[in-house]
Amino acid sequence: MKNIYLILFISLILTSCGDKKEVSVDDVLASNDIAKIKAKKVELDTKQQALADDLKKLNDKIDDLDEDKNIPLITTYKVKEEVFTHFIELQGSVQTKQNVLVYPEMPGILESVYVKEGQNVNKGQILAKIDDGGMSQQLAQLEVNAQLAKTTFERQKRLWDQKIGSEIQYLQTKTAYEAQQSAVNQLKSQLSKSTIRAPFSGIIDDVFKERGTVVAPGQGSEIFRIVNLSNMYIETEVPETYIGSITKNKKVEVNFPVLNETVTSKVRQVGNFINPSNRSFKIEIDVPSLEGRVKPNLTARLRLNDYTSENAVLIPQSIISENANGEQFIYIIKDNNEDNEAVAERLIIETGKTQGDMIEVTKNLPANSEIIMEGARSVNDGQAVKVINKK
Repeated sequence: MKNIYLILFISLILTSCGDKKEVSVDDVLASNDIAKIKAKKVELDTKQQALADDLKKLNDKIDDLDEDKNIPLITTYKVKEEVFTHFIELQGSVQTKQNVLVYPEMPGILESVYVKEGQNVNKGQILAKIDDGGMSQQLAQLEVNAQLAKTTFERQKRLWDQKIGSEIQYLQTKTAYEAQQSAVNQLKSQLSKSTIRAPFSGIIDDVFKERGTVVAPGQGSEIFRIVNLSNMYIETEVPETYIGSITKNKKVEVNFPVLNETVTSKVRQVGNFINPSNRSFKIEIDVPSLEGRVKPNLTARLRLNDYTSENAVLIPQSIISENANGEQFIYIIKDNNEDNEAVAERLIIETGKTQGDMIEVTKNLPANSEIIMEGARSVNDGQAVKVINKK
């Protein structure tokens, strides 16, 4: 490029000094000076009018090759305030507090089973009976003895009220009666364990033992599973960072992938304990039965609204860069003229929550600012840019 300027300079001197003796081509070649040779060539090829045209061409070429004149093309986006609703997505499972295994309370032979799988039962309804091993006969005998003790005590009491007989006789008959009555009550309590009743209203989901099976209390001896589907809920664990934003009655979007159903519910209970192993707390969410298709342990996907801003400024995450100090920055434009040429300005920002590819800018980016979208990675602070295809 320096040689071009030198050539032009020499050419202008030669042109302006026409009254001086023109240097011949032979003299120029004999000098072996490449600058003079090129200058003579330019003089011979162009003349005065052609020289002006060549100067324009040379200037255009210089502009193309000069990096300072090569303006990058960019697109922009004008940010505006809008409502921003942030959700956290979790996975939970359907639970019911009334889903229990019914075990025998006493050993014996399963004498009768009165229900079958899928049958609706009411609370307190008899489900099965275990052979009591003669306990009912013992109860009958105890009741006879208790009745005799009662009669003896009542007679002795009437005599004692009339000041007849001794106090010790009265106390002995009273103690004997109370002891017999206590024995009767205790045996009745034991005998009631031979009758298995429904602990709550629900559906018999499974019958594990058949009539004639020897049963006994303990693990592995369950006889029925009874489930109540009228009061189900979804249980999930929420990271402790959301403890201030997830509250009771918060709306929840519930999706059952298997059923291809989405319903709106709410948080009915928030746990008060942080699990130290995973730093989370439990919540319970009401769930409708959906005509009986929702079952315990069914997987559910949850979307909980933990944050809402009425005047949020959102930008794509992809245009944000970070400097050596860990600060986030973007580029905006200023001094935009009629030819859509502007100046790029680096802007340090602070960001908040994200939703998809968008992120909320919480500081330093006012509404209606024009940010650089395409080309944001190729510009520098203070660089001239040309805006095309405005968005």
